[in-house]
Amino acid sequence: MRSRFTAFAVGDAAYLLRSWHPSTRPNDVDLDPDVRWTRLDILGTEAGGPFDTTGFVTFEAFYRENRVQTSLKERSRFVREDKVWTYLDGVPG
Repeated sequence: MRSRFTAFAVGDAAYLLRSWHPSTRPNDVDLDPDVRWTRLDILGTEAGGPFDTTGFVTFEAFYRENRVQTSLKERSRFVREDKVWTYLDGVPG
């Protein structure tokens, strides 16, 4: 989760696509250069341990756009295949 937030913060669309599960991955990611991601708070985790194949991360990501600070909350679902965790999907939270 933190690595994906960092990819948003630095504008690394290629990493976002690589870390997205193929079944839900979009063809491309359009990152808005006017959005500045400033902070990530992990609010909770569920599963995602060494013997799990799925896990959830609830987070709040803060960003600034047009001089206005706001945030996005989501409960993200990750899956592990071949020892690699990828983002599957999320619901606003």
